[in-house]
Amino acid sequence: MSEAVILSAVRTPIGVAFRGSLVTTPAEPLAELVVTEALELSGLTADDVDDIVLAESMYGGGDLARHAAVAAGMPRGPGQAVNRHCAASLTAIANAAGSIRAGMDKVVIAGGVQSTSLMPQLTWRVPGTQDTTQAMPPTFPHTDSVNDDVTINVGWNTAQEVGLSREEVDAWAARSHQRAVDAIDAGTFDDEIVPVQVTGLDGQPFTFSTDEGPRRGSSVEKLATLKPLHPEIDGFSVTAGNARGVNGAAPALAPADADVAAAQGVTALATVGAWASVGVEPARTGMGAIEVIPVVLDRAGLTVADVDLWEINEAFASVPLAACRVLDIDEDKVNIFGSGCSLGHPVAASGARMITTLTHELRRRGGGIGVAAMCAGGGQGGAVVIEVPAL
Repeated sequence: MSEAVILSAVRTPIGVAFRGSLVTTPAEPLAELVVTEALELSGLTADDVDDIVLAESMYGGGDLARHAAVAAGMPRGPGQAVNRHCAASLTAIANAAGSIRAGMDKVVIAGGVQSTSLMPQLTWRVPGTQDTTQAMPPTFPHTDSVNDDVTINVGWNTAQEVGLSREEVDAWAARSHQRAVDAIDAGTFDDEIVPVQVTGLDGQPFTFSTDEGPRRGSSVEKLATLKPLHPEIDGFSVTAGNARGVNGAAPALAPADADVAAAQGVTALATVGAWASVGVEPARTGMGAIEVIPVVLDRAGLTVADVDLWEINEAFASVPLAACRVLDIDEDKVNIFGSGCSLGHPVAASGARMITTLTHELRRRGGGIGVAAMCAGGGQGGAVVIEVPAL
């Protein structure tokens, strides 16, 4: 069986939706940019690429991967669109790695794209009328007690199940911002970020090169002043401060057959070791991130103690904190440069962003094992294990 190795891993900076630097930039140029950059940094050529797999959760149709393939000068790369909501770009990487390990493909560009500011709005006909309404189709059957309110299904229910207090989730969120700010100031993300040429709402062009979600000066004291998002629920702990941001971004990686990389003299950054997805009851969506981790570790033949670094998406601060409590994970190894609460959560892009960050940091450390895990809309979880060889 062929090994699937990662030859490059890049991302755009993460923008704040509706008012940030990507407010006028649609998904298509973001996808073209990172696909082009991932190929260039891989050391391979467009003729080597067998497929392009991009997550595009909530985008509403089309096929961004195929659009990017043609725009980036890879017309023979057919292009596959993937949707598993928050975990979609982890699935894109898994699909690419699976095809490579099966011997079907040799080189794939995989990642995800989220342009929340400009994503299409689905219009539905109101039955029996000429009226229309805008709404996203449901991912699971809604009931009186369970619907798409992720503040409850993810943030609150996870905190309740594991027994996390408002003070604990606020402390995690504050630390996330501080870690992200420290990483930006240290230039930690410079190796993975591809600057984007954008146009502001004033019509002036500029270069966007730095994540804009992290808040300087965020503190537990400031977060404690924020009102709960459901004040009618006694003790409700979820606020805008300990929840993920609403964002846009695009990452892309170049998974390839290890033998092809070696034959062409290309250095592999990491190996994709294992991947997994699970389903949970929709009301327990946040726990999807916790339940998928033992599955992916078992498939990789690893234990929690074997993992050097973790990226557990902060859909809400309660999710990674719950993972640490339930699975006995060292908090100092989790989201060391921030995550969804600070950097932001560009839904279809977050998983591949996490793998990108893990790859670069493990290489700086001289090698190691990294796990990216996250919950996903509708009661799902996804995870990917990578290993960076000792340098």
